[in-house]
Amino acid sequence: TRGRARLLAEMLRGEVIRDGWQSEEVREALDLCLACKGCRSDCPTHTDMAAYKAEFLHHHYLGRLRPVQAYTMGLVSRWARLAAIAPRLVNLLTHTPGLSTLLKFTAGIARQRSIPKFARRSFRRWFLGRRAAAPDKAPRGRVILWADTFNNHFQPGSAAAAVEVLEALGFEVMLPRRQLCCGRPLYDFGMLDAARGQLREILDVLGDDIRAGVPVVGLEPACLSVFRDELLNFFPDDPLARRLSAQVRLFSDFLMAIPDWDAPQLGGEALVHGHCHQKSVFGMAAEMALLKRLGIRARTVETGCCGMAGAFGFNARHYDISVKAAESALLPAVRAASENTMIVASGYSCREQIAQLSDRDALHVAEVVALALNRARSAA
Repeated sequence: TRGRARLLAEMLRGEVIRDGWQSEEVREALDLCLACKGCRSDCPTHTDMAAYKAEFLHHHYLGRLRPVQAYTMGLVSRWARLAAIAPRLVNLLTHTPGLSTLLKFTAGIARQRSIPKFARRSFRRWFLGRRAAAPDKAPRGRVILWADTFNNHFQPGSAAAAVEVLEALGFEVMLPRRQLCCGRPLYDFGMLDAARGQLREILDVLGDDIRAGVPVVGLEPACLSVFRDELLNFFPDDPLARRLSAQVRLFSDFLMAIPDWDAPQLGGEALVHGHCHQKSVFGMAAEMALLKRLGIRARTVETGCCGMAGAFGFNARHYDISVKAAESALLPAVRAASENTMIVASGYSCREQIAQLSDRDALHVAEVVALALNRARSAA
């Protein structure tokens, strides 16, 4: 962090680095920044290198073509909406030998990676097509569930589990009337104008609910951190942005704020890996307390980033470093865990890294709570 910050300072002074925002040396130095936001909380000066990187890339590529991955993985929300029209066909194309290799090469994805499969039915489609609980059975009022791109299109079971839990607790679960995206993947590639536009759309669509004080509950730490961080950087003087930032809660934080909840007991053991943005922006205390409330003996993996870091670990140039990061502590801990130990990771990219580099699948904490509820119902 210090070295990259020093290089940016030299660039701004223009004495040693004379080509400013077009500097290839600065771009190269920032290339291996995971944008994990760890420095935002760990660095004594709270330097947010992820924000600096996004700002640099924004200026560096103004009026120029970006790397191909910016248009494939940076625009994942757009591609996911198209893929949702015929997800089985898309999955067949992306996993057919030979064609899959060609697609990965074209998209700038490491050949060792598997392209994540799209769900046969998105969470949003499932939610809008089901029979919702009657409002009179929701004494705790309304909540908006933030259906992010990843839990909506790739792992809808996590979001469905969250709905089950929230409704069981007496909440009326709502979705935004339009499919929205926080723009998190755009920041990785410095596509700040597009990201600002998406945040403006969110404020417009959710405006009435924000003013009414309706809580916004989310599942993906990388997306929720946008509302606590980037949103206020873009709109520091907008009262609606400040209200939304204050009303956003991670799923585990939201549940732990309910004082009179008689939590069902699941028991067992869990190995927990915290998403970098969750550790930096929200902290892990609520998630660990929630697992304890379910009677689970949980311990965290003493490590930093899992190495996937959104699009970083899919990049062909970064694959080896991504694996080394995972092997530093996370993967050995996962391999050493017994079959009866749950692997819990609320970050989508963390779950994807674990699934692709081990023989285990990780659960979102919402799925763990849903398991506890279903076990309690079966025992009743």
